[in-house]
Amino acid sequence: MNKKISWILVVVTLGIIVGIGFTKLGNNELYPQDNIRAELDRFVEVFAYVKRFYVEPVDSDKLITGAIEGLLGKLDPHSVYIPKKSLERATEQFEGSFEGIGIEFIVQNKVLTVVSPIPGGPSEAVGLMPGDQIIRIDDKSAYGITEEEVFKKLRGPKGSKVKLGISRATLQEPFDVVIIRDKIPINSIYAAFMLDDGVTGYIWLARFAKTTSDELDRALKDLQHQGMKQLVFDLRSNSGGLLEQAVEVADRFIPAGHKLVYTRGRVKATDDDFYSSNGNDLPMIPMIVMISHGSASASEIVAGAVQDLDRGLVVGQRSFGKGLVQNQIGLKDGSGLRLTVARYYTPSGRLIQRSYDAGLADYYSEAYSDDEEKPPQDSTRQIFKTRSGRLVYGGGGITPDSTLKAEQVSRFTNELFAKRIFFELGAKYAASLRGKYSQYQTFRRDYQVDDALAGDLQELLKKNKMEFSEEAFKRDEAFIRGIVKAEVARNLWDSAHYYRMLRQEDRELKDALPLLPRAAEILTQGGW
Repeated sequence: MNKKISWILVVVTLGIIVGIGFTKLGNNELYPQDNIRAELDRFVEVFAYVKRFYVEPVDSDKLITGAIEGLLGKLDPHSVYIPKKSLERATEQFEGSFEGIGIEFIVQNKVLTVVSPIPGGPSEAVGLMPGDQIIRIDDKSAYGITEEEVFKKLRGPKGSKVKLGISRATLQEPFDVVIIRDKIPINSIYAAFMLDDGVTGYIWLARFAKTTSDELDRALKDLQHQGMKQLVFDLRSNSGGLLEQAVEVADRFIPAGHKLVYTRGRVKATDDDFYSSNGNDLPMIPMIVMISHGSASASEIVAGAVQDLDRGLVVGQRSFGKGLVQNQIGLKDGSGLRLTVARYYTPSGRLIQRSYDAGLADYYSEAYSDDEEKPPQDSTRQIFKTRSGRLVYGGGGITPDSTLKAEQVSRFTNELFAKRIFFELGAKYAASLRGKYSQYQTFRRDYQVDDALAGDLQELLKKNKMEFSEEAFKRDEAFIRGIVKAEVARNLWDSAHYYRMLRQEDRELKDALPLLPRAAEILTQGGW
């Protein structure tokens, strides 16, 4: 890209887990012209009265935290305070790694259970498998452990050791393993593979972290070697991350010299223009970008650049609509402040920030509502033009070129997800299949969840004191079978195969594929 991030590492994301970008502010910046100290006298006076005279003893830390959150709540939905205990977890998601034993886990019925060892990590190296129960940690019972305690006990510096007692369904007696902790990657790309037609590549990007562009380079290179002639780039429910990585990702698809995004703020140092530098040798193949209501910030930067520059076809549902840029500032006590410092604009000049005047609850609920899927020509949104003159719209997210209906499931099925029932079913079915399927493609082609599913589900729900809904089950049966099959794949292999199975059975992805010829037309119209 022609212009690098200067003053700060800017981050953009949706929600409380975001990327990082620290900067130190000097006294002149903290107290410019206005006498902030004098303005704080009123707060100090109230605080002193509360501490001295309130009817019950008060926790000073809670009062101060509440005051900070109240202050930021008067600004915008994305300026937030991050307590010290939450900052490390929020930060590591976008650092792209942590140090520990390398497992995905759940606490199911008070038992710590391995969902999947992370490929290449120390847990995989010692043979841990999906469904293994960790019953002891360093010779102490792990029964009743909380998720927070799991992080404290299993994470640690690279090279340190931890002893685990493992219970495995296929073995009569528990056994012990000693794991040496190591650096564990947190992948941005959940799945990258060729579709059945042999010419369409598929990439599912889940977040924008420091390692995202490197992961994307590897995925694109691998798919090219497999004969990729067109691409589906899936950003559905990707809530964002680092601005720098959003620019790098867009740069992989757009030739050099084109503006990808620009930022403007009250402080001049937050103004930046970002241009493509042709950071990859990917040919100008037809491309679809999939978005959803949960696609936000960095995802919208990429989708907006692809759409405005006529590089590909954007399909799905209107994206979230977050056009604000945050800087994360480390405070002296180890907590953090994430402060909105600028707005970002797509190449055509669109600000896609959703209005938050009605309050936080409406801000989020309206973003995920299909009620507002009105024809753009009937809306009051500001109109812009793409490279070839196609109409696009500002405000309230990225409107897809082609709207696809998202798959909707019942509350009953969502509850099955929340209670991790699908994982239990997958572990049960996989136990009888080990050794039968050595190849994933054979499993995908031949294995079908049998008709015992409804009965097994009812039995499992009864054990978990949950009600079975026959009506909801019949309505969502195809979806439920797909999820259970994906969970079986996870148990037989790993989470990468779980994600791959999810997408290969994905109805919305199947609906997107016939639109690839339209993506090719847009390339031609854009003069590429």
